[in-house]
Amino acid sequence: MGNTVDSIRIQSETDHRYANAIDLYENSFPEHEKREAVSQKRILNHAEYHFDLIYEDTVFAGLVLYWETETFIYVEHFCINPELRNRRYGQRTLELLKQKGKCVILEIDPPVDEISARRKGFYERSGFYENAFEHIHPPYHQKKEGHRLVVMSYPRPLSQIEYDGFAKYLNGVVMGHEIFS
Repeated sequence: MGNTVDSIRIQSETDHRYANAIDLYENSFPEHEKREAVSQKRILNHAEYHFDLIYEDTVFAGLVLYWETETFIYVEHFCINPELRNRRYGQRTLELLKQKGKCVILEIDPPVDEISARRKGFYERSGFYENAFEHIHPPYHQKKEGHRLVVMSYPRPLSQIEYDGFAKYLNGVVMGHEIFS
């Protein structure tokens, strides 16, 4: 196994790699944390949205779906193929994002069980900080409630002004593209 991973940006559902990537996405997140299929397709060519496939050579290792602004990167979804976990793909993917020189923001489930606590530990070992802001992610589906998440950031905790800017972007741009069926 090499040490570098690369990302390939997908901007159309007609890309031959899209179906395989969507299978991983569908199997990696609970229903309330996923976009509707029509919404995912609709935002693929948005200038700030990156639907990136993670590869090492020809091995498809995972996905990192993020929004890149002038000042920060918001990781909306991030998953590694379960068969390839514990091989540092996640860590190396985060390094790709960090190399862009911007604040990286992501959300995790509150650490209330072993899996969520381990996930938080992974991000902390990768240099991310937990932010103390009360944060509710808007719902992806009509007639559903938003869900509480913990905001983590790299390379430092967010200021109130930075968090407010992120929350405004999340609600206005990221979720503004959501289509309710």
